[in-house]
Amino acid sequence: MNRPNYLNEIKSRILSAKSDSVFVATDFTDITDKKTASVGLSRLETDGMIRRVLRGVYDKPEYNEFLKEYVAPIPNNVAHALARNYGWTIVPCGDTALNLLGLSTQVPAVWSYVSDGTYKEYTYDNTTIQFKRTTNKEVSKLSYKTALTIQALKALGKDKIDDAVLDSLRKLLTVDEKQTMMSEAKTATSWIYEYKRVSIKMCHSLDTSRCRKCSIEAKHTYKLN
Repeated sequence: MNRPNYLNEIKSRILSAKSDSVFVATDFTDITDKKTASVGLSRLETDGMIRRVLRGVYDKPEYNEFLKEYVAPIPNNVAHALARNYGWTIVPCGDTALNLLGLSTQVPAVWSYVSDGTYKEYTYDNTTIQFKRTTNKEVSKLSYKTALTIQALKALGKDKIDDAVLDSLRKLLTVDEKQTMMSEAKTATSWIYEYKRVSIKMCHSLDTSRCRKCSIEAKHTYKLN
C-alpha cells in the first residue's frame, strides 16, 4: 500500500491558492497532523515556493510586474492566519477597522485586533500586529461584519458618525448584513441604543420594501430622538 504523499497535497493546495494568501500548519490538518504540516511548510519555504513571514507563518508572495519585485505580506491576512493557528476569533479595531471598511485611507501604524485569545504582539519587517483580549460577546457572538462595523464606529466616536459615514457603510454592506446587524445589535453592550439606531437608519434608508421589520422598528426608534 502506497503511503500518502502529504507534501504533494500541501503543495497542490498552495498552488491553487491566490497570490498573497497566508498559511499556517493548522490550515492543513485535514491532510496530515500539525507537526508534519509544519515540516512540509518549512521544506516548501526552503524550495522557494512560499515565503516565511513569522515563525510558522508563510505566504505565497505576489509579484508586482511594475515594481519588478515581490510585495510585502498583507497584514490583515497575516493576522487572520495567526488567529487560525491559535484558534482565536478576531476582529479589526481602531484605525485598522476604519481602514478595512474604507472609512479612512490612513494605513495603521499598528494593525490592531480585538480577540477572545490572549494579548499578543508580532512584528515582521516594519509591520506590527497587535491582539487585545476583549469580552467574548464582542467577537464570538457576532457576525464578522457586524463586529467589524461596531469596532469602526467605536473608533470614530459617537460625535463623528455623520451622514457621510452612514452613506459609506450603506454602500458597503448588503441588505442581509444590515438585517443581521438589526438582530445582533441587541446584544451589543455599551452601544445598544446608538448602534441599533445607526444600523436601523442604514437599513431603513436602503429599501423599506425589502426590510419591512426595519422600517417599522425605525419609526419607533426615531420617536425617541
